[in-house]
Amino acid sequence: MPKATEIDICVCTFRRAEIADTLRSLGRMDMPVGYKVGVIVADNDGDPTAKPLVAALARELPFPVRYIHCPAGNISIARNACLDASKAGFVAFIDDDETASSQWLVKLVEAADITDADAVLGPVKAQYRPEAPKWMRRGDFHSTAPVWIQGEIHTGYTCNVLLRMDATSISGRRFSLARGQTGGEDTEFFDHVHKAGGLIAYAAKAWVDELVPPARATFGWLGRRRYRVGQTHGHLLRDKTAGKALVRQLGLVSAKVAFCFVSAVATAVWPVRRNRSVLRGIMHIGVLSGLVGVGEIRQYGVPALGERPKRAA
Repeated sequence: MPKATEIDICVCTFRRAEIADTLRSLGRMDMPVGYKVGVIVADNDGDPTAKPLVAALARELPFPVRYIHCPAGNISIARNACLDASKAGFVAFIDDDETASSQWLVKLVEAADITDADAVLGPVKAQYRPEAPKWMRRGDFHSTAPVWIQGEIHTGYTCNVLLRMDATSISGRRFSLARGQTGGEDTEFFDHVHKAGGLIAYAAKAWVDELVPPARATFGWLGRRRYRVGQTHGHLLRDKTAGKALVRQLGLVSAKVAFCFVSAVATAVWPVRRNRSVLRGIMHIGVLSGLVGVGEIRQYGVPALGERPKRAA
């Protein structure tokens, strides 16, 4: 059985130098009393490009760091490699472009102890550069927090989470390889955890920070992201609806699309409200595409300009 007094913090990385800031932030944070903490870094690049950097950083950190090379370009492979490598009672995930607050892990563990939840989510606070559009900074379009439905959290994300590995809803569960390049593998994972009876809790003070790079500080990036999120939701709805129920869902989502774009027109002079309505409409278009079976767009494992595409594992 996993050891309940041990925690492995897992960081999946793909050609991102910012992982150095991530690991250093973990080294500076407060540790939960009574727990042994370790770090697992899963390198998803075709070549072990992160290995020298991780090895150098490991000498600075106050806990053991394990490096795993798990190619290539499929985030689910990296996430599953972390789960396979860990023997701890708890596994936490943080992204390789985020930094942990001083009480991050302490607050996640505290919430897990209080609620006895299978998974505990924390918020991701976006940090914008001065050159980011004013409407984007004012509306805080990149921060992440769970969605509540009738007082419950039905799904989640891996950019800030603590998993109880011996929970029935989580033990032996892995991330879908089919969604490892499109994204949405974490949405599906936690959707299944909830359906299996798992409790997903929230620790509002267990935050991490994420600096928004220029490439993501655009309306186009937000639109593509919202569309893909909608696609995942649509595919999950499609899996559990058919016949007249599917037709009703299509009608309901179509109405939501129309409402969002009418709202955008009505609020055209207020950029934050207008863009929020448009992006929500784009998300619902993604839901429609998922409901009718359109394949999800690819987000991970995309080669940089000038590189040859690498075959996904």
